[in-house]
Amino acid sequence: MTIVFKISDNLKDDMIKFYEDRKCEKTPPYAIFQVKDFDCVTTLYESGKVMFQGIGADIEASYWIEEERIKNGRLIDLNGKEKTKEEKIFYNISTIGSDEVGTGDFFGPIIVTATFVDKKDIPFLTDLGVRDSKKLTDIKIKRIAPQIMQKIPYATYILTNEEYNKNWNPELNMNKIKAILHNKVLSEIKAKNYPSNKIVVDQFVYPAKYYAYLKDTPNKVTGITFMTKAEDKVLSVAAASIISRYIFLKEMAKLNEEFNLDIPKGAGPLVDEIGIKIVKEYGFNKLKEIAKLNFKNVEKIKSGLK
Repeated sequence: MTIVFKISDNLKDDMIKFYEDRKCEKTPPYAIFQVKDFDCVTTLYESGKVMFQGIGADIEASYWIEEERIKNGRLIDLNGKEKTKEEKIFYNISTIGSDEVGTGDFFGPIIVTATFVDKKDIPFLTDLGVRDSKKLTDIKIKRIAPQIMQKIPYATYILTNEEYNKNWNPELNMNKIKAILHNKVLSEIKAKNYPSNKIVVDQFVYPAKYYAYLKDTPNKVTGITFMTKAEDKVLSVAAASIISRYIFLKEMAKLNEEFNLDIPKGAGPLVDEIGIKIVKEYGFNKLKEIAKLNFKNVEKIKSGLK
């Protein structure tokens, strides 16, 4: 892992003093100092850029990122990117957010989660390295998700493939399914009257269409802020994405154990190969329990059986 950002002038001297006793005798060109610990190499350049490299880079960088937040009001993520004005607003308020996984996976259920993140819990999530689950390894998700679930209020719904296939029809597209499920978990969290300033959903469809999908849905949650890449900007959405991913991984592990196979995620060629193996051994009806039958993979699996 490598994290790079520019340190503020008022912290530059603090950083030099902090690493004074550990700095290397030789430094790279244009570097003020370099420190090599067992899990992180820290280098400060004359330009003010600081680079953290190694498996402990996120831990080492987090200290200085927090110093920037406290002393300078800067919000820097673990990619070294400074947050925009909009992101700062949403970072500093209590929010409800939701996110889902599994909609693009042939095998495994659809998981949607909503969380409430109180402003006071923002440092806790930041220290854990919470961000979009797609940017975290499965190992890290398995490590931090239980900690999030223990501290942060959340609501989750698992749409099994049996239920998905039973209710599927040409008019029920994936965006409508997502809208209904998001509304389900958002309404559950909202009913608990947490003191949230905003409700945020990662935008997957235009707001008018989202609400149109819910016209026959009771307890419709409105006043939502729809935001692209919300999981990178709003911690409640990021936390929801991690919890959803964690539960999805657990469900996939159950399938792996049941069939004694390493069942792939997504909907690529490897999925077709595993689908053919399962159908040959257990019959086509087994797919109704573990896969989404409207996916094109079904036709490829049928062709592979000929």
